[in-house]
Amino acid sequence: MNTKPKIIISSLDAERLDNILDSLPHNSFPGKQSLEDELDRAQIVEPKDVPSTVVTMNSTVRFIVKSSKEKFCLTLVYPKDVNAKADNISILAPVGSALLGLSQGDEIEWPKPGGGMLSVRIEEILYQPERSGDYHR
Repeated sequence: MNTKPKIIISSLDAERLDNILDSLPHNSFPGKQSLEDELDRAQIVEPKDVPSTVVTMNSTVRFIVKSSKEKFCLTLVYPKDVNAKADNISILAPVGSALLGLSQGDEIEWPKPGGGMLSVRIEEILYQPERSGDYHR
């Protein structure tokens, strides 16, 4: 994908992520600069103004791998909320950073285990805190 899709981030998520990034050493994880770049280019809106089809922190998202039509679900979480379950992904992971602010129907390139890339489309936001009225999670 050569052009990056427009992204929308809630002011609460942006503030919390800025605080996390400020607390980490300069080269503390490989995707730090990418996450900072994503935050810099994002349209920041109040939590109540986030469209219901946008991936926010703590959103659960269903994806489809375009080549195989395989579907899977992940929840985008803060580093403190990552656990051993395979159904969540940290915002500090490169794919996590890429997901934040995207909308249903957007496509991203996803690294395959063992190398290479997959084209993945966001099928549905199964849960979004803002859509559920949880503006301060």
